[in-house]
Amino acid sequence: MTNSSIPSSLRQGYRVCFLAVLLGMSLSTYAYSADSSPFVVDNVHEYFPDQVGNEWVYRGRMIEGGVVQIAEKDTQFSNVSSVIGEETVDGVKVIVFHDTNPGNQGPSDSYYRRDAAGIRYYGSKPGTMLERQLVPYQIVRFPLEIPSLFEQFNRQELDLGMDIDRDGETEKVDIVAVSSVLKPERVTVPAGTYSNAIRLEAKMTMYVHLSESGKTIRGTDTMTVWFARGVGLLKYIERQTIPSFRSENERLIEVTEVLEKVTLATDVASLRGRKSSSERVFRGDFLDHELLQVAMPSRLLSDSRESVSAKGLSSHQ
Repeated sequence: MTNSSIPSSLRQGYRVCFLAVLLGMSLSTYAYSADSSPFVVDNVHEYFPDQVGNEWVYRGRMIEGGVVQIAEKDTQFSNVSSVIGEETVDGVKVIVFHDTNPGNQGPSDSYYRRDAAGIRYYGSKPGTMLERQLVPYQIVRFPLEIPSLFEQFNRQELDLGMDIDRDGETEKVDIVAVSSVLKPERVTVPAGTYSNAIRLEAKMTMYVHLSESGKTIRGTDTMTVWFARGVGLLKYIERQTIPSFRSENERLIEVTEVLEKVTLATDVASLRGRKSSSERVFRGDFLDHELLQVAMPSRLLSDSRESVSAKGLSSHQ
């Protein structure tokens, strides 16, 4: 928490986010409506294309201010997310996503791996001391059932790596994250309108124990994301409540990114094979897609050449 804020690098994992991530309420209070009929998403990997060369262009907006005040700062920004290759992290092969300016935080690389149990986040570069104590952790659980939720992690007495109260000691922190998958929705962004986009939500709560006073302050980071079949991340909205260790006032930061254009490497290769001079760039009128209620125990990146092998998810997936 720089200046009592939630570390930006930890937030990157939820843009996947997910989504970083990914997902909503608390285990004790969250409840699905009685008329929700659970189903498992079919061919769910189509919602999270991750071939090297894929690229997504986003338009972003950041609003900062008091929780009950008019916004004090409104910033526009852009971000380009792309799949740049694979690396090995602690002996594990992971997929690498590069973002030029996620959440208006500057460039970063993020690392993900898929296996039979779901998608796991392996950290980012640059990262933080706190993030290194948490990774790897699961951000998506297979099979992807709608509706569903799970606890991503629940850790106590971690080293925050920051001296918030400036007494010469870094603070300790308890942190919990809960992930949920909600009913499909119709979503409109600059790139077009998409039916039945998968909606994911994530909520991370941090309890920071101030070493000087013994006081505990609470911050939250909630992200809602939407994914479309054959496209990937359409939109996310992230809301942070940032406590002050000097007063009872809270600050709010809200970040939104919406898809302007997506270029998929597989479609470019296919068009080149037909000797076409143009790339297939999805923009505006991309075909609406449906969620099918058929079992499929995977979420991302399992293209037709792979079974349940490792790949991953972008800082935006």
